[in-house]
Amino acid sequence: MIAALWPVFALIMIGFLLRRASFPDPAFWPAAEKLNYFLLFPALLILSLSKAPLDDPAILNLGGAILITILIVTALTALAARIRGWNAARHGPLLQGLIRFNTYLGLAIAGNIGGQEAISRAAALLAIAVPTVNVLSVLALAGERGVGAKALVRPLLTNPLIIACLIGIGLSLSRLGMPPYSEEIFDFLAQSSLPLGLLCVGAALKPAAARRETVTLLTNSVARLLAVPALAFAIGTAMSLASTDMLVLITFTAIPTAATAYVLTTQMKGDGTLMAGITTAQTVMAALTLPLVLYWFV
Repeated sequence: MIAALWPVFALIMIGFLLRRASFPDPAFWPAAEKLNYFLLFPALLILSLSKAPLDDPAILNLGGAILITILIVTALTALAARIRGWNAARHGPLLQGLIRFNTYLGLAIAGNIGGQEAISRAAALLAIAVPTVNVLSVLALAGERGVGAKALVRPLLTNPLIIACLIGIGLSLSRLGMPPYSEEIFDFLAQSSLPLGLLCVGAALKPAAARRETVTLLTNSVARLLAVPALAFAIGTAMSLASTDMLVLITFTAIPTAATAYVLTTQMKGDGTLMAGITTAQTVMAALTLPLVLYWFV
């Protein structure tokens, strides 16, 4: 397990050091992240989902387990927000710290441990979880200001990951598979996605932001990296998930939140500094907690 996790976090550290050294150029990293987000990673999702056995009842169990986990955590966070008097600018980042996940990191870890089957299962999980966490994150950031249908629907319709999931699901359920001569092209693009994505995760770390609100960051990180996977394990056990499905479920509930959460937070006038601190703190702590969580629950 450590052998499977080590190269993942090594790439994150390399990305961090390259960004600190301004190599190859500060403008490279936003461009690389955009390339991955809009082209390489969607290619991976389409290819994986097109081959996934989506008519397998176990897929529904896995999707149900992640959905129940997300909704329970969201409800508990909303209760805490009401009790503590958090405004939307604060509630949004704290919720995203608990329910969103870094898809590059999750797929890399699941693939290293569980192989291609785990990647296919993870792609199916993403098809359910990505739209769900996006909707809930927008609602939390809107908060007392309310949210119109346009503000809620637009992030979903323009999200390349959601679009890729829909295409991949359509190819799988229609049994058409990938178009002729396209699978090799998508495979080349997909192979580039995870290494570049992990380098970008490291480049996006902001240590200065993680030094503020230490107690809040520590509490949110412990809840995300330890409590949420424990809840997911209980739900997965109750639903009798198979070993590969449990691996995927625990992995995606025990990894740090998504780096893209910062973009959404700032766009909706949330506390961007808090969101950056949460992302950085969780990524650093996950190097220690993730092996333990996978050992305990998988």
